[in-house]
Amino acid sequence: MQKVMKFSSTLLLAAAMVMAAFSIGSAQTGEINVGILLPLSGPAAPIGVNSLNGHKMAVEEINASGGIPTLDGATIKLVVADSGGDPKNGLTQAERLITQDNVVTIMGAFQSSVTYPSTQVAEKYEIPYIVPSSYKPEITERGFKYTFRLCLTTDLAGREQIEFIDRMGKLSGKTVKTLGLLYENSDWGVSSAALWKKYAEKYGFEVVMDEAYPANSATLDPVVRKIKRHKPDALLFASYTSDAILLAKGVAQQKINPMVYMGTAGGHADPVFIQNVKDASNYYFDMAETSPDIDLPIARETNAKYKKLYGEDMSDDCIKCYTATYVLAKAIEIAGTTNPKDIRRVLANIKMIPGQKGIITPYGVEFDEKGQNKHARGVFVQTLNQKRVVVYPSELALPGANIVWPTPTWQER
Repeated sequence: MQKVMKFSSTLLLAAAMVMAAFSIGSAQTGEINVGILLPLSGPAAPIGVNSLNGHKMAVEEINASGGIPTLDGATIKLVVADSGGDPKNGLTQAERLITQDNVVTIMGAFQSSVTYPSTQVAEKYEIPYIVPSSYKPEITERGFKYTFRLCLTTDLAGREQIEFIDRMGKLSGKTVKTLGLLYENSDWGVSSAALWKKYAEKYGFEVVMDEAYPANSATLDPVVRKIKRHKPDALLFASYTSDAILLAKGVAQQKINPMVYMGTAGGHADPVFIQNVKDASNYYFDMAETSPDIDLPIARETNAKYKKLYGEDMSDDCIKCYTATYVLAKAIEIAGTTNPKDIRRVLANIKMIPGQKGIITPYGVEFDEKGQNKHARGVFVQTLNQKRVVVYPSELALPGANIVWPTPTWQER
């Protein structure tokens, strides 16, 4: 009798495990739960909100066009969690999305300081985690099998920024000699600064200002005073929205005249930045990865639709989140199942190109063995007449898009 009971318990345990595995993300048809982890409160909230809007619009399109065809039209349901920009809360929310909401994948978390630890949770539970926009290089340097990053890293971004400043100086004869580095003091900002310094040394630039600050600062006037005192030829920023606005307003009020303002997406790519600083945003360069005005018709068409819905252009991060959602939908379609291991297997081998349905970035999507997108690269945007314009590389810029270099002084504007 004891043997029979033991055998029955084993069967029950096996059955429970099968049922649990099958229940992830709900059934094979119906709704597929996908977790979204973003900062919907805190200093990066404006970016979190427009990133979420990118996911939402993509899901609405996918569901309206028949859902996932290989799963009898199953639809995607976004399960949204607010990290608040707090790494510990990000861990908690990732755990909840997986263990309570039964998501088949997580997408997030914008801030590298949240993405880095929350991807560890997904790896533990063997749940795919797609990273549309977090630059810290180490996110894909840990041997993880379930992390897939769509965007570039601070290493590539930092190199391209310094190379661009060097190239433009040589082409124009108006060369930059000194740099001021201004960055929020979490993972993204700190890693950005480390790479700027690395490439500044390689290209012979002198760093005369190296200033980290809390992104949630109520005032950055002391930082602005340091800029005025050190007078760097070029200012490089790694800022979220509220701090980008404070610094831009401060520099404008003090009539500080660097030759170059260079953002790193983030707050400078947020439409709220231009809305708040207005004319003071003009002539800012931004090393982003895409823009609504790139020479890619599907991107401009998608932005026009988004603008009707939300009243503003898609930001760099919004575009990447929209694209990431289509990448996931295609992976689920190819897998023909909501099993996370099968979705991971497809993501590891997926190949999508610009202009393909939902791919509105200027580069394709194909992940290397580390989970890093092989094709991610930067584009340079300059704000002219309070409008972001792609100016480099030339093959992605619309006709008539010309670089203004150096920045006119406040007296010349």
